[in-house]
Amino acid sequence: MIDWQIAPGLTAYPDALRFMETRAADIAAEHAQELIWLVEHPPLYTAGTSARPADLTDPDRFPVYEAGRGGQYTYHGPGQRVVYVMLNVGARGRDVRRFVCQLENWVIATLAEFNVTGERRAGRVGVWVARPDKPALPDGSPHEDKIAAIGIRLRKWVSFHGISINVEPDLSHFDGIVPCGIRDHGVTSLVDLGLPVTMADVDVALRRTFAPHME
Repeated sequence: MIDWQIAPGLTAYPDALRFMETRAADIAAEHAQELIWLVEHPPLYTAGTSARPADLTDPDRFPVYEAGRGGQYTYHGPGQRVVYVMLNVGARGRDVRRFVCQLENWVIATLAEFNVTGERRAGRVGVWVARPDKPALPDGSPHEDKIAAIGIRLRKWVSFHGISINVEPDLSHFDGIVPCGIRDHGVTSLVDLGLPVTMADVDVALRRTFAPHME
Protein backbone atom coordinates (compact mmCIF):
# COMPACT_ATOMS: atom_id res chain seq x y z
CA MET A 1 0.00 0.00 0.00
CA ILE A 2 1.20 3.48 -0.89
CA ASP A 3 0.09 6.44 1.20
CA TRP A 4 -0.97 9.65 -0.60
CA GLN A 5 -0.95 12.98 1.22
CA ILE A 6 -1.65 16.56 0.10
CA ALA A 7 -0.02 19.21 2.26
CA PRO A 8 -2.26 22.23 2.92
CA GLY A 9 -1.02 25.71 2.10
CA LEU A 10 2.66 26.39 1.45
CA THR A 11 5.26 24.09 3.02
CA ALA A 12 8.59 25.58 4.15
CA TYR A 13 11.44 23.84 2.34
CA PRO A 14 13.50 22.96 5.45
CA ASP A 15 10.41 21.36 6.98
CA ALA A 16 9.91 19.32 3.81
CA LEU A 17 13.51 18.11 3.89
CA ARG A 18 13.23 17.00 7.51
CA PHE A 19 9.94 15.25 6.86
CA MET A 20 11.26 13.40 3.79
CA GLU A 21 14.44 12.25 5.49
CA THR A 22 12.51 10.92 8.47
CA ARG A 23 9.91 9.18 6.34
CA ALA A 24 12.53 7.64 4.02
CA ALA A 25 14.37 6.24 7.03
CA ASP A 26 11.14 4.82 8.41
CA ILE A 27 10.32 3.20 5.05
CA ALA A 28 13.80 1.67 4.86
CA ALA A 29 13.32 0.26 8.38
CA GLU A 30 9.86 -1.02 7.39
CA HIS A 31 8.24 1.20 10.00
CA ALA A 32 6.15 3.21 7.51
CA GLN A 33 4.39 2.88 4.18
CA GLU A 34 5.72 4.32 0.97
CA LEU A 35 4.44 7.84 0.38
CA ILE A 36 3.52 10.18 -2.45
CA TRP A 37 3.49 13.66 -0.90
CA LEU A 38 1.94 16.54 -2.89
CA VAL A 39 3.26 19.94 -1.83
CA GLU A 40 3.46 23.61 -2.80
CA HIS A 41 6.35 25.78 -1.58
CA PRO A 42 6.79 29.53 -1.14
CA PRO A 43 9.12 31.01 -3.80
CA LEU A 44 12.64 29.59 -3.49
CA TYR A 45 15.57 28.14 -5.41
CA THR A 46 17.16 24.78 -4.71
CA ALA A 47 20.65 23.67 -5.66
CA GLY A 48 21.23 20.06 -6.63
CA THR A 49 24.55 18.26 -6.37
CA SER A 50 25.57 19.39 -9.89
CA ALA A 51 24.60 23.06 -9.46
CA ARG A 52 27.03 25.60 -10.95
CA PRO A 53 27.38 28.94 -9.11
CA ALA A 54 27.19 30.86 -12.38
CA ASP A 55 23.67 29.50 -12.96
CA LEU A 56 22.35 31.37 -9.91
CA THR A 57 21.97 34.69 -11.68
CA ASP A 58 19.98 36.55 -9.00
CA PRO A 59 21.06 35.09 -5.64
CA ASP A 60 19.21 37.71 -3.57
CA ARG A 61 15.81 37.25 -5.18
CA PHE A 62 14.55 34.26 -3.19
CA PRO A 63 15.99 31.98 -0.49
CA VAL A 64 18.41 29.38 -1.85
CA TYR A 65 18.64 25.90 -0.33
CA GLU A 66 21.09 23.06 -0.80
CA ALA A 67 18.76 20.21 -1.70
CA GLY A 68 21.08 17.19 -1.73
CA ARG A 69 19.23 15.73 -4.72
CA GLY A 70 20.64 15.15 -8.18
CA GLY A 71 20.52 17.91 -10.75
CA GLN A 72 21.23 21.63 -10.81
CA TYR A 73 19.27 24.76 -9.88
CA THR A 74 15.48 24.52 -9.73
CA TYR A 75 12.73 26.96 -8.79
CA HIS A 76 9.80 26.02 -6.55
CA GLY A 77 6.86 28.25 -5.78
CA PRO A 78 3.09 28.69 -5.61
CA GLY A 79 1.26 27.25 -8.59
CA GLN A 80 3.77 24.46 -9.04
CA ARG A 81 2.87 20.94 -7.96
CA VAL A 82 5.83 19.34 -6.21
CA VAL A 83 5.50 15.57 -6.00
CA TYR A 84 7.81 14.05 -3.40
CA VAL A 85 8.21 10.33 -4.02
CA MET A 86 9.29 8.24 -1.04
CA LEU A 87 9.37 4.82 -2.66
CA ASN A 88 11.36 1.64 -2.13
CA VAL A 89 13.56 1.51 -5.22
CA GLY A 90 15.29 -1.54 -3.77
CA ALA A 91 12.06 -3.49 -4.06
CA ARG A 92 11.62 -2.15 -7.61
CA GLY A 93 14.78 -3.71 -9.06
CA ARG A 94 17.52 -1.33 -7.83
CA ASP A 95 17.72 0.27 -11.27
CA VAL A 96 18.01 4.04 -10.76
CA ARG A 97 17.91 4.93 -14.46
CA ARG A 98 14.79 2.86 -14.94
CA PHE A 99 13.21 4.53 -11.92
CA VAL A 100 13.90 8.02 -13.31
CA CYS A 101 12.47 6.87 -16.67
CA GLN A 102 9.35 5.66 -14.85
CA LEU A 103 8.97 9.09 -13.22
CA GLU A 104 9.26 10.77 -16.62
CA ASN A 105 6.68 8.37 -18.09
CA TRP A 106 4.34 9.13 -15.18
CA VAL A 107 4.61 12.87 -15.85
CA ILE A 108 4.09 12.34 -19.59
CA ALA A 109 0.96 10.27 -18.90
CA THR A 110 -0.31 12.94 -16.50
CA LEU A 111 0.15 15.67 -19.10
CA ALA A 112 -1.62 13.51 -21.68
CA GLU A 113 -4.72 13.68 -19.47
CA PHE A 114 -4.87 17.34 -20.56
CA ASN A 115 -3.96 16.63 -24.21
CA VAL A 116 -0.43 17.97 -23.71
CA THR A 117 2.37 16.03 -25.41
CA GLY A 118 5.28 15.82 -23.00
CA GLU A 119 8.56 14.44 -24.29
CA ARG A 120 11.92 13.37 -22.91
CA ARG A 121 15.20 14.45 -24.43
CA ALA A 122 18.55 12.64 -24.44
CA GLY A 123 20.90 14.19 -21.92
CA ARG A 124 18.16 16.34 -20.33
CA VAL A 125 16.30 14.87 -17.38
CA GLY A 126 12.76 16.11 -17.13
CA VAL A 127 9.82 16.58 -19.48
CA TRP A 128 9.65 19.02 -22.39
CA VAL A 129 6.95 20.49 -24.62
CA ALA A 130 7.60 21.45 -28.25
CA ARG A 131 6.64 25.07 -29.01
CA PRO A 132 6.09 25.47 -32.75
CA ASP A 133 4.33 28.75 -31.91
CA LYS A 134 7.70 30.26 -30.90
CA PRO A 135 10.62 31.20 -33.19
CA ALA A 136 13.20 28.49 -33.86
CA LEU A 137 16.61 28.71 -32.20
CA PRO A 138 19.52 30.35 -34.07
CA ASP A 139 20.76 26.93 -35.20
CA GLY A 140 17.35 26.18 -36.72
CA SER A 141 16.28 23.66 -34.09
CA PRO A 142 12.70 23.99 -32.80
CA HIS A 143 11.96 25.83 -29.58
CA GLU A 144 11.11 23.69 -26.55
CA ASP A 145 10.02 24.61 -23.04
CA LYS A 146 10.44 22.58 -19.88
CA ILE A 147 7.21 21.83 -18.04
CA ALA A 148 8.45 19.38 -15.38
CA ALA A 149 11.73 18.85 -13.55
CA ILE A 150 12.91 15.64 -11.88
CA GLY A 151 15.56 15.19 -9.21
CA ILE A 152 15.82 12.38 -6.70
CA ARG A 153 18.03 11.14 -3.93
CA LEU A 154 18.34 7.61 -2.59
CA ARG A 155 19.14 6.51 0.93
CA LYS A 156 19.19 2.79 1.68
CA TRP A 157 17.42 2.36 -1.68
CA VAL A 158 14.49 4.55 -0.66
CA SER A 159 13.89 7.61 -2.84
CA PHE A 160 13.00 11.10 -1.77
CA HIS A 161 12.71 14.47 -3.52
CA GLY A 162 11.00 13.86 -6.87
CA ILE A 163 9.06 15.85 -9.48
CA SER A 164 7.85 19.41 -10.01
CA ILE A 165 5.13 20.14 -12.57
CA ASN A 166 4.38 23.72 -13.59
CA VAL A 167 0.63 24.21 -13.29
CA GLU A 168 0.34 28.00 -12.90
CA PRO A 169 3.51 29.40 -11.31
CA ASP A 170 4.82 32.90 -11.98
CA LEU A 171 7.20 32.00 -14.80
CA SER A 172 9.19 35.21 -14.31
CA HIS A 173 10.47 33.68 -11.06
CA PHE A 174 12.60 31.30 -13.11
CA ASP A 175 14.60 34.30 -14.33
CA GLY A 176 16.88 34.24 -11.28
CA ILE A 177 18.46 30.93 -12.31
CA VAL A 178 19.45 28.98 -15.38
CA PRO A 179 16.86 26.24 -14.84
CA CYS A 180 18.59 22.85 -14.68
CA GLY A 181 21.63 24.45 -16.34
CA ILE A 182 19.96 24.70 -19.76
CA ARG A 183 20.24 28.11 -21.43
CA ASP A 184 18.85 27.38 -24.89
CA HIS A 185 15.25 26.61 -23.91
CA GLY A 186 12.61 28.15 -21.68
CA VAL A 187 9.99 27.03 -19.20
CA THR A 188 6.24 26.76 -19.54
CA SER A 189 3.20 25.69 -17.55
CA LEU A 190 -0.17 24.15 -18.24
CA VAL A 191 -1.86 27.52 -17.90
CA ASP A 192 0.82 29.18 -20.06
CA LEU A 193 -0.11 26.65 -22.75
CA GLY A 194 -3.67 27.96 -22.59
CA LEU A 195 -5.22 25.25 -20.43
CA PRO A 196 -7.51 26.24 -17.52
CA VAL A 197 -6.11 23.48 -15.29
CA THR A 198 -6.23 23.63 -11.50
CA MET A 199 -3.92 22.02 -8.96
CA ALA A 200 -6.76 19.68 -7.98
CA ASP A 201 -7.11 18.60 -11.62
CA VAL A 202 -3.42 17.72 -11.73
CA ASP A 203 -3.63 15.82 -8.45
CA VAL A 204 -6.45 13.67 -9.82
CA ALA A 205 -4.50 12.99 -13.01
CA LEU A 206 -1.36 12.07 -11.06
CA ARG A 207 -3.22 9.51 -9.03
CA ARG A 208 -5.07 8.08 -12.03
CA THR A 209 -1.87 7.55 -14.03
CA PHE A 210 0.37 6.34 -11.19
CA ALA A 211 -0.22 2.60 -11.17
CA PRO A 212 0.48 1.80 -14.86
CA HIS A 213 3.86 3.56 -14.68
CA MET A 214 5.16 3.30 -11.11
CA GLU A 215 3.85 0.08 -9.57
